[in-house]
Amino acid sequence: MIVYRKILIIERKFKIKGTAQNMDTKNQKMQNQGNQLTSGRGAINRRMGMAKHLKQNWQLYSFMLVPIVYYIIFRYVPMAGNIIGFRRYRAGSSIFGDEWSGLKYFKQFISDQSFWRAFRNTLSLNIVYLLFRFPMTLIFALLLNEIRNIHWKKFVQTVSYLPHFISVVIVTGMIRELISANGPLNRIITYFGGDVTYFIALPEWFMTIFVVSGLWQSLGWGTILYLAAMSNISPNLYEAAEIDGANHFQRVWHITIPSILPTITTLLILDVGGLVGSGMAFEKVYLLYNPMIYETADIISTYVFRMGLDSGNYSYATAVGLFEGLINLVLLTIANVTSKRITNSGLW
Repeated sequence: MIVYRKILIIERKFKIKGTAQNMDTKNQKMQNQGNQLTSGRGAINRRMGMAKHLKQNWQLYSFMLVPIVYYIIFRYVPMAGNIIGFRRYRAGSSIFGDEWSGLKYFKQFISDQSFWRAFRNTLSLNIVYLLFRFPMTLIFALLLNEIRNIHWKKFVQTVSYLPHFISVVIVTGMIRELISANGPLNRIITYFGGDVTYFIALPEWFMTIFVVSGLWQSLGWGTILYLAAMSNISPNLYEAAEIDGANHFQRVWHITIPSILPTITTLLILDVGGLVGSGMAFEKVYLLYNPMIYETADIISTYVFRMGLDSGNYSYATAVGLFEGLINLVLLTIANVTSKRITNSGLW
């Protein structure tokens, strides 16, 4: 009897435990259902709130249509024309061309030494320009941030920003006049006993002309984003560092630079992503170069211009342009991934 009673007690315990587990499972299911209902209602409320917000402020959002329409019409729709890089296209015919050529034009420019010369020049010009411009822009922004006289600071900013607004045509005209045979630079050289140097006709001088003129034109304008990021740094950090005995250099190194590191990273990624791209360099190079300096001055954009518009080989030029865009995309992705691993900051 005692054994039988113990068995009954054990069975009751298991039944009670099973019942409790079932109750817990039911409660968990009910709780999950309640959470789903709550989240569903929250999503509905958010949608209704967004719809109400859009209805109340539709005038403001309507202004967004202008850039959206612009990008669709002038940026995305023309991408359909890239199909001619894979077809034999003739001027005046359909963009779908006369016949499918596949990778024919890609194979042509890969075996063309003139293309690789332009590719090498584009890469070398952009790398050298980046190595000088990027640190100099950052240093100039840090120096501007240390100026305490507001009037002097505004004057320096205004003077440094002005070259950015000068047309590239005017800038190249100024460069040609400055380095011409009878220009101020050659007069100074001959005054000190040197010989006249025809800078614009010597391939070895083109990179120097390109980089120096680019620094003069973009140095001040490039500091805007850095100064905007520095303005968000709390003054309390500088005051606390000054109380602890930190000098100017230590405050810049331990407070300013770490605070604007995301901005530095973003701009560096964008610059690295455009190393093979010509960007605004096309206008300057096209207005400065000549056949005598193709060896160092011919870049991908000028090469595409000559092959496409001058020679009428539109399919070939389109293929080169597609290759340039692909390389830029790969460089941008590599720079972003590297930045995410090193600084935990990137574009995406």
